[in-house]
Amino acid sequence: MKRLLSLTLAAALLTALTLPAAAAEESQDARLAKVTQAVKSALALDTDSYETFRGSLSEELVPLWDLNWEGERRSLSVQALEDGTVVSLYRWESDSAAAPYYGDTFPSFPESGGNSDRAAAEDFLARALRKGETVELKEQESGLSLGDSSGSAWSGTVALNGLPSPLHYSIRVENGRVEHFSRDVPETSGVGGVPSPEASADAAKAREDLAGTLKLRLEYVLAKPNDTRAVLRYVPEKGAHQFLADAKTGELLDLTELEETMSQGATRASGGDNGSIAPTAKAEMAADEAGLTRAELEGVAQMEGVLSKEDLDKALRAESAYGLRGYSLTGTSYESEAGKDGETVRILCTLRYARTDDGERLTRNITVDAKTGDVDNIWSSAPYGREKTVKEEDALKKAEAFLKAWRPGWNLTLDQTDSEIIPWRMESQPYWHFTFAQAVNGLPFRGNAVHVGVDAADGSVYSLSYSWDEDVTFDDANGMVSMETALSAWAGTYETGLAYRNVPRKLAKADPAQAKRMEQGMEYAYALRLTYGLERTENYEGVDAKTGAPVREERGSARQPLTYDDLAGSSAKADIEKLARYGAGYAGGKFRPSKNLTQWELVCLVYSLRGTALEPEAVEKDARESAYYDAYRLGLLRPSDRDDNAVLSRADVVRMLLDAAGYGPAARLGGIYTCGYSDKGSIPAEGLGYAAIAEALGMASGAYAGSRTATRGEAASMLCRVLERAA
Repeated sequence: MKRLLSLTLAAALLTALTLPAAAAEESQDARLAKVTQAVKSALALDTDSYETFRGSLSEELVPLWDLNWEGERRSLSVQALEDGTVVSLYRWESDSAAAPYYGDTFPSFPESGGNSDRAAAEDFLARALRKGETVELKEQESGLSLGDSSGSAWSGTVALNGLPSPLHYSIRVENGRVEHFSRDVPETSGVGGVPSPEASADAAKAREDLAGTLKLRLEYVLAKPNDTRAVLRYVPEKGAHQFLADAKTGELLDLTELEETMSQGATRASGGDNGSIAPTAKAEMAADEAGLTRAELEGVAQMEGVLSKEDLDKALRAESAYGLRGYSLTGTSYESEAGKDGETVRILCTLRYARTDDGERLTRNITVDAKTGDVDNIWSSAPYGREKTVKEEDALKKAEAFLKAWRPGWNLTLDQTDSEIIPWRMESQPYWHFTFAQAVNGLPFRGNAVHVGVDAADGSVYSLSYSWDEDVTFDDANGMVSMETALSAWAGTYETGLAYRNVPRKLAKADPAQAKRMEQGMEYAYALRLTYGLERTENYEGVDAKTGAPVREERGSARQPLTYDDLAGSSAKADIEKLARYGAGYAGGKFRPSKNLTQWELVCLVYSLRGTALEPEAVEKDARESAYYDAYRLGLLRPSDRDDNAVLSRADVVRMLLDAAGYGPAARLGGIYTCGYSDKGSIPAEGLGYAAIAEALGMASGAYAGSRTATRGEAASMLCRVLERAA
């Protein structure tokens, strides 16, 4: 079969080379033979081990071939353009790397081919990339990740003619062989090809023009996340347009406006927004109509001071703003709301209403304080595309009047930037949406805000939600720098970069690829354009209104390497540091390797394999419960075995880690194990299997010492041995 395949391809290729040009263009098998040979030559592919081959062609925009080789327990797929340019490659064999860690499977340390993998990637890219295309294999900036497939992986952008571009690539190599590769090519990513790299516009003038498009607004923001102190800051205008400067002509391009125009054309081409009707699944309707069970009602009746659903319904219907005329009460549910300390703060009741209008189902759900009847939030559903009989300006007046009655003590101002967010302006929506922010010293604080939707059919309150913290304190509004000073500082955080960028272009019928897009109803498409743009390597939140200094954005990473300053002299130092490189260990900068290990500390250590390191001595209740839940799911322990402060023995740690890693069933088989520990006679029969597997993995050697109390450092070393196991 292998020889027959080779002969068939060779014959097809020979035929293609001898036929007249017109005939060759019409012959699919000849075209397939040519592109197959081009790909094999470019990548130096050895396909003798595969038994079958097939090729398929799609020509939606440009000819794109899918080449597929199949063999026993192996396959190879390549996607290529007509000239043999490789767009993607995927290789599979039955012994490929294990699947990554998704939560229910214990991970392992990834293997890496190191320099040999990099050399293989560089050789492959040299063959696959075309003239003028280059990539840089950059190492990961964040911490290493557990559970990754073995091998090495890189991704990034493809430089064109030495300049940055929006084209991306990714490549993965295992044991010196490329297993996966994909890349963007200009032929399928846009129209018009790659422009020349020469820039004739003045770079300094381009920077000046681009800086002139920057916009800031002055408002109160929290000094730091989760803080209660609000400071004045100049921040970027929400919805501000992004601009580029054409590197050939210097023309200023409103990229946001161009993309909106292109998006509107795409919407028309697809037939417009048909809207999404509110869910009417039978299961949901049944839930609405089911209400509370008898047991639930009996439980609610025991809550002192809670109003009945009849009283709450009557109070809501008495207020015309909620628009409940014609709606039937289909169900209610009571639930307790917990505060930060876990104690019940209040009892909430959600009343569910529904009605049918011209055969379409409308719902309104109102959540209230079950003891006072005060409305907490509202959400509704109605068909999109309904006629809007209430004008936007009238809806705004109704929203303002409602808020004045609902929260008379709150000083609110309309958030004008909300109107610049496109989704809220979609004409097909059955409601008008408004956001109001707390006003302090005449300036908004959007951390405290109320969102109101007004039904466009009858002017009732369609939706209501809010976030509000009464404990926030506000800086005074004295001694602020000017907007001009702030804009200058903000512009100083940028550099002007010359690069190829995707910019929407009006399509032209003269180009075949563009003509095909026009046949599909498109008017615009992305095209590579040489432009100047404002770029920066660091993110900034805004400019401090008092000092005029730019404020860097504080961003964390889930898998940053951990560091400790208390490992000197510990025999587990190397293992602890190895775990730390993968973000596994304890937060807080202290590992305390000689400390006796508790159950909770082992749970924290295993939970950190997910990428979230905890400091055992300072963990909130929710995080503690999440860590234990993960431990139950992994099999580290059962809920009935939970004892946070229990001190663990070495045998306990071995058993729990091996159970989590999936060795438990084998370890519990009796009468088949032996081991070479010096104290094997003291190992109980039920623990012999665990001890033997621990010896095989290197978790323990010499003396088992199963009854001795384990330390944090010993747990780290044992965990390392489990993570080093063969996948």
